Amino acid sequence: MIAGFWTRVALRAWAALILLFLFFPILLIFFYAFNTSNIESWPIPGLTTRWFGSTWNDPDVRAALLLSVQAGLAATAVALVLGSCAAFAIHRASFFGRDAVSLLFVLPLALPGIITGIALNAFFSFGGVTLSIWTVIAGHATFCMVVVYNNVLARLRRTQGSLIEAAMDLGANGFQVFRDVTLPLISTAVVAGAMLAFALSFDEVIVTTFTAGSQSTLPIWIFGQIRHGILLPEVNVVVSFVILVTIIPVVIAARLTGGGGTARVPAAR
Repeated sequence: MIAGFWTRVALRAWAALILLFLFFPILLIFFYAFNTSNIESWPIPGLTTRWFGSTWNDPDVRAALLLSVQAGLAATAVALVLGSCAAFAIHRASFFGRDAVSLLFVLPLALPGIITGIALNAFFSFGGVTLSIWTVIAGHATFCMVVVYNNVLARLRRTQGSLIEAAMDLGANGFQVFRDVTLPLISTAVVAGAMLAFALSFDEVIVTTFTAGSQSTLPIWIFGQIRHGILLPEVNVVVSFVILVTIIPVVIAARLTGGGGTARVPAAR
């Protein structure tokens, strides 16, 4: 009994140390965002909110924020369509090499972002495509699609095929089956995939760097200011905002995927 008690205490202490190691630097950034001094030192001399106003009044920050939101929303929309269609194709169709094709779909998420960015930059240069927000969207969609694909495919594998078969036996056509049965079953997975895709797109820097040209998203703006060592208080504010925008969709997605979708199927009319 005594050995088991101390084992539990040791495991909990070890878990607390790991969490502290992972999240203490993030909490430190939030404290520095309220620092009265523009020098990052500890302990901080005082607290202030004036950096939030100066950050918002910075036109470069607003332009970078607008570009990040536009690219994130557009990449998420593209990823929803392509990722969902790919998941349906892999789940419903049976063909030689299906597992290999499924592996190719998830490969962009496993590859380092810099590899994907360099590959896309080479492809755009070879095709004579001018770097713009559209190339940013294309780059982000390559890995956002993977998140949607994994979520939808996992939910499709957990759905009951008998529900679809019953709807078809009752005379429902393909569109009615999708609208009344399949879509309610996978709705939470689709929404969760969309939120995760937006979170990934919003804070991606490597792919954006190689596909945006002279345009700047928030991660690129942060990287530039840290490299030059200027506007560090504003950098802390922007980093805090990016962390919040990234964490909130991830938390919501985790709550959505934690529940089943079977209960959301409409009752038979």
